Amino acid sequence: MRLLVIIPTYNEIENIKKLLPEVFAVIPENAGILVVDDGSPDGTAAAVKEMQTQFPDKLFMLERSGKQGLATAYITGFKWGMEHGFDVLCEMDADFSHKPEYLPKLYEAIQTYDVAIGSRNIKGGSVENWSFLRNLISKGGSLYSRIVLGVNVKDLTGGYNMWRKEALDKIGLDSIISRGYSFQIEMKAKAEKRGCSIKEIPIVFPDRVLGQSKMSQGIFLEALANVWKVRKCLKNS
Repeated sequence: MRLLVIIPTYNEIENIKKLLPEVFAVIPENAGILVVDDGSPDGTAAAVKEMQTQFPDKLFMLERSGKQGLATAYITGFKWGMEHGFDVLCEMDADFSHKPEYLPKLYEAIQTYDVAIGSRNIKGGSVENWSFLRNLISKGGSLYSRIVLGVNVKDLTGGYNMWRKEALDKIGLDSIISRGYSFQIEMKAKAEKRGCSIKEIPIVFPDRVLGQSKMSQGIFLEALANVWKVRKCLKNS
């Protein structure tokens, strides 16, 4: 199965040059990386273009005008990957909070399962350098979403996930209603409800060191409010 790692970026010039070689070092020879950049004013897109000569036919780029959101970046990336012959699509942050070393473990799991999740909330998983409040909000948000939606996935809010093309077909990318961070919750809930086999792999999730986080408490709480819209969508589908 051919793997495509999808990395959305906005102002990640401090991380992207280091991240891409580290990802290529641990993924299969025939795998690729797709960077989806939302018009970063710091030159992220230009840096990626310069690196394309180092990784010909393996490093791909989609440029979008302005910040259009994480959900649409991933959906655009998923569709591009499936149209270009990739069988497995992986979501990954650009800030090293998703350590490249876990990619082989996720890829091993996806050989057997429809979905492989990098999970902070199972035995062996954890977060580093988070405040007590941020950790409480994250774990509480996953638990809250699990209860509201009636699903078993322990880490519903995490964004380090690998999907088989067949799983994305079952979910139906055009049916996704979320445009913010509830996207991760909706994708996993729909995967479970529609019969996809799911494996959670424990990961350690460090806070970013370089660059500015796009996540805020307000954005996260808005995502939890949108869980009820996801629940309604699940009942009607």
